[in-house]
Amino acid sequence: MESIRDLKQLDLLAGGSTALHRLDPRAKVLVTAIFIVLVISFGRYELAALLPFMIFPIVMVVLANLPPLFIIQKILLVTPFVILIGIFNPLFDREIVIQLGALGISGGWISFTSILVRSALTVGAAFILIATTGFTAVCQALEQMGMPQVFAVQLLFLYRYIFVLNEEGSRASKARELRSCGRNNLSLGSYTSLVGHLLLRTWQRAERIHMSMLARGFVGRFHARRQSRFGRTELWFVLGWVTLFLLLRFINIPQRLGSLLTGVSV
Repeated sequence: MESIRDLKQLDLLAGGSTALHRLDPRAKVLVTAIFIVLVISFGRYELAALLPFMIFPIVMVVLANLPPLFIIQKILLVTPFVILIGIFNPLFDREIVIQLGALGISGGWISFTSILVRSALTVGAAFILIATTGFTAVCQALEQMGMPQVFAVQLLFLYRYIFVLNEEGSRASKARELRSCGRNNLSLGSYTSLVGHLLLRTWQRAERIHMSMLARGFVGRFHARRQSRFGRTELWFVLGWVTLFLLLRFINIPQRLGSLLTGVSV
């Protein structure tokens, strides 16, 4: 339930009035997509080169006046799943690639840390995109950029269906508590019946919502919270960030700084 409230909070944050919020959604979607592609394109041992990419989420949070702790908390929610993916890397890749005095760091630990950093950057960028644009506007931008309309509409409906499922789940859980007289140890059959009724109730609720949308003239078109156009400001926004991303991707800034400080060329 907490995660559902967080999704609603992201939509509320998208109603901000900063200059970043007022940008055309296509510009923000394009920049975020390029950022994610370039971040995941790094090799598994390239850890230091990822650090300069942190400038993008930091600047976006500051410009959009987003609560940093809220974004960090959302990133941390995904971290356990990322740890499960990379936790075995140190066991299978034990070759020492970095020697810090008497301490040797294996390639497995480097790749594991790289996975954590890349996931934090990409997940954080996605959350920031939703918090500055709104999910409806993101779907509209994807359609305008070439995604088939049916896919964009289905993506939006899937997002909205989460809230319908949450509401029906809350009602079903409350009804179960009232009927069980405080007993929590229900049988497997009771839980199976509860899930089945939940899916049926949610399906019926979704059908009623769809009928209401049709009655109000819904024809598969998006109605964004604010109307915008792709102008000169959006063009400079895209060109500026993409140029910076490409420089950071093909020039290892930490390595260059280390070479200047130590006087050793790598």
